Amino acid sequence: MMEMEMMWKVLNLLLVWVLLLVHHSFTADQCSWRGSGLSQLQGSVEQVFLRCAEGSVEWLYPSGALRLSLSPRPLWGVRGVASNTPVSVCLRAEPQWGGAQLYLERDGVLELLIGDSPGHAHTHCFSVTSGERPALFLQATPHQDISRRIAAFRYELRGERRQQLKDNNVHTQPISSEGACRPCNDTEMLMAVCTSDFVVRGNIRAVETDPDLDAAVIKVSATRVYRQKFALFSSNGRLTHSGAIRTPLACGVRTGSGSFLFTGRVHFGEAWLGCAPRYKDFLRVYEHAKEKLQIPCTLDTH
Repeated sequence: MMEMEMMWKVLNLLLVWVLLLVHHSFTADQCSWRGSGLSQLQGSVEQVFLRCAEGSVEWLYPSGALRLSLSPRPLWGVRGVASNTPVSVCLRAEPQWGGAQLYLERDGVLELLIGDSPGHAHTHCFSVTSGERPALFLQATPHQDISRRIAAFRYELRGERRQQLKDNNVHTQPISSEGACRPCNDTEMLMAVCTSDFVVRGNIRAVETDPDLDAAVIKVSATRVYRQKFALFSSNGRLTHSGAIRTPLACGVRTGSGSFLFTGRVHFGEAWLGCAPRYKDFLRVYEHAKEKLQIPCTLDTH
């Protein structure tokens, strides 16, 4: 009896030890991860599972390596994305990036995305299709002093719009200009009101250039904010709101008079332009669709 009791105690201790080991090697499912290379065993590879459509990774004092699995629940549950639609994964290194290199791991092959010194804050995007489970490999680079090294980046998974990204290719532009500069047709215009991260009516005050992102920055005075994700357009104490919307520089956006309906997506906390018809043109299309009971969602146009 004593021997049996002793055996159960040993088995329980072994079970606790195994659970602790697994907890040390595998990080719990989460949107974002923050850790230190100082706590890793030398030469070890820590497994991190990120199960959200967007989040961030911050690796202090990089040492050893991290393998980051991007598997949102479900991977194809990104808003408005069908199960067979390709999904684009976009990464952006934070300004303080250093001490590591980031690779895309696909079919056992590593492809460098971000080097130890990334330079300009370009966004790196690649496509994955149904059934694929993308992984990122973050490898520390040797440095005598790692006290000031931080490898930090943000990630996003989005359904591909207008086939902006070609399958299985890696791009270093923030948003591909392929298709992005084409005016929206009536159906896309109406759907943009329902599915965009922001919908605002306003005027263009100025257009500036962001050389780091190869983008035009449209300064907008918004007379009405119908919807916005995060505080993209803030009040200046008057009746209008001000904000900035980015679009690929290749689109050649210029200042223009008149009222527009601006819609689009938020990427890494920044507004990127989708459909932007003149408000009078949108109103004409909207009222015509409303008469035929063909509007996908309503907008208060009064």
